[in-house]
Amino acid sequence: MMIRAFNRFSGHSAIVSAISTSMVLSLLSSLSIRYGHADVPIADTAEQIMPLQVGQSAPRFTVETVENQALEFDPRGLDRPVLVIMFRGGWCMYCNAHLSELRHVIPEITAGGVDVLFLSGDRPELLYRSLQRDTQDDIEGRDYRILSDAGANAAIAFGVAYRVPAAVIERRRAKGDDISESSMARHGILPVPSVFAIDRDGIIAFAYSEPNYKIRLPADELLEVARTIAAR
Repeated sequence: MMIRAFNRFSGHSAIVSAISTSMVLSLLSSLSIRYGHADVPIADTAEQIMPLQVGQSAPRFTVETVENQALEFDPRGLDRPVLVIMFRGGWCMYCNAHLSELRHVIPEITAGGVDVLFLSGDRPELLYRSLQRDTQDDIEGRDYRILSDAGANAAIAFGVAYRVPAAVIERRRAKGDDISESSMARHGILPVPSVFAIDRDGIIAFAYSEPNYKIRLPADELLEVARTIAAR
């Protein structure tokens, strides 16, 4: 079956090769990407990240639940395709706006056979509490599973982690944001907002990373991606 795959970076979108050619892409990329994590350094800026691409193996990574329980994601032998949606944290107004927008499609996506994992840079106990009140109301009861990547394990594994200037961290603290034990406070690292669609074989079928944190993947495009990988 042919599947349309997309790869968006730096605000531009492009149609890439059908997933039936992903084996070739995976072979070519194996020189630079080791199974389990991106074999690249943490970027100095958001514009310098080197995300995993369509056709490459999804990485293994460990995150935490709101109950502080470790959850290991292993792409081998998935029962259902997975969407991994990475955002900076509940303190980010643009992240809140995106989470609220996605409420229109998340229930349909999960009902259609695709799991959705939201990965936040916040520490576990703040995963929901740090979100704006309107956002909390918008997503309540809509199958949102938010997990903590405060250790930056997933951000590094997908190649979307970058170093945050100390001045930015201090500015967040000065504004009263609770960023204690977040990826930003612990490691000086944030993820570039990203979406990765992983098929049942553990292969990345769609990749979106946007260094401009104000720009996010629209809900209707996310739904199209989900429908496509679910139909494989």
